[in-house]
Amino acid sequence: MNLEAVEICAGAGGQALGLEKAGFEHALAVELDPNACNTLRHNRSKWKVSEGDVADREVWDPADYRDIALLAGGVPCPPFTIAGKQLGATDERDLFAWAIELVAIVRPQALLLENVRGLSMPRFTGYRQHVLDRLIDLGYVAEWRLLQASDFGVPQLRPRFVLVALRPEHAEYFSWPEPLGTPPTVGATLRDLIGSDGWEHAEAWAQKANKIAPTIVGGSKKHGGADLGPTRAKRAWAEMGVDALGVADTPPKRGDTFPVGPKLTADMVARIQGWSDAYPWEFTGRKTTKYRQIGNAFPPPVAHAVGSAIYSALEHKGERIERVLPEHDPIYKVLRDNADFMTPAQISRAVGQALEAADLEHRISLLSRDFDVEMQTTATATAYKLGRFKAFVGQEDHARNELFLKHRARIS
Repeated sequence: MNLEAVEICAGAGGQALGLEKAGFEHALAVELDPNACNTLRHNRSKWKVSEGDVADREVWDPADYRDIALLAGGVPCPPFTIAGKQLGATDERDLFAWAIELVAIVRPQALLLENVRGLSMPRFTGYRQHVLDRLIDLGYVAEWRLLQASDFGVPQLRPRFVLVALRPEHAEYFSWPEPLGTPPTVGATLRDLIGSDGWEHAEAWAQKANKIAPTIVGGSKKHGGADLGPTRAKRAWAEMGVDALGVADTPPKRGDTFPVGPKLTADMVARIQGWSDAYPWEFTGRKTTKYRQIGNAFPPPVAHAVGSAIYSALEHKGERIERVLPEHDPIYKVLRDNADFMTPAQISRAVGQALEAADLEHRISLLSRDFDVEMQTTATATAYKLGRFKAFVGQEDHARNELFLKHRARIS
């Protein structure tokens, strides 16, 4: 069965390679970063790679790919990352809501979007509920799942929040991939590379590096050169004998000694991210450019596992499953379904539970970061009414367009 995929925000190809392994053929890959585009073209010269803002119709026309088997992507993470400001819908880099609206044009058989763990947090319950409800409106069955890369053979603590949506006739055949078992350690993964230039301490180092890695952080163009993450991650690396304050040009040589341990090369970081002999890939560009491409990628083995599950569902293989989808934000749903202002007492009755005033105010406050929330105060209570979603969904007059052009050189 020949199943084609369109991938938006394709990066340097981690998800693309995994989906290819799962059986999908890429009809198109769209990516903003020229360095990542060069890597995609270098590895797959037959792929059509469109370079530029994915939301720009001059870069590609979504209507040209209507009824494609799979629409996939790893839209920007900064709007949701726990280490950032979590601006969500008001961040000019947020393309998650736009990608959902893209489904209305492309009408794919299946949708796959991945992002950071931050999107799974309580801060974004309303945002997630809006996404699920919008996909239901478009005729899809959707579900979120937090997947650990280490469950799929990747020697790294890398949780990814994954959204899969399918047309109803395929959804009942979809099952999330099962964990594969204990991942290899950093030492076992890098033993051959760390000793490839004759470093005589490679074996001892590999035995010390007997854990899986912290999350690789690719960083952004806003910051300086490559390193392996924030302070906490650097401490974890140091315990394994790795100097995380940068990335090396070459493996350690015979006679080299280090206060903490050697730095990793970009090739070593790629191995930790899931590229290997089973997932061969070459990165183009200078060291820092390579590192950013690698660090911002979706690990190929995880994409392979999820892609295989989607492929099987599209072929109607396996047992049929009755899906019971969780509710992410009942308060959002109550306000969304009511055109009038609602008091706390009315909201409590509608959701079926008594809500403490402080808790309701907090949850309304979170909603107001992604939605306009009107308030009407009387002598007895403050009532609330849900307004528009603030996110960019393709509007020509949205602030995202001006901010994107202003900050484009720093967006990665």
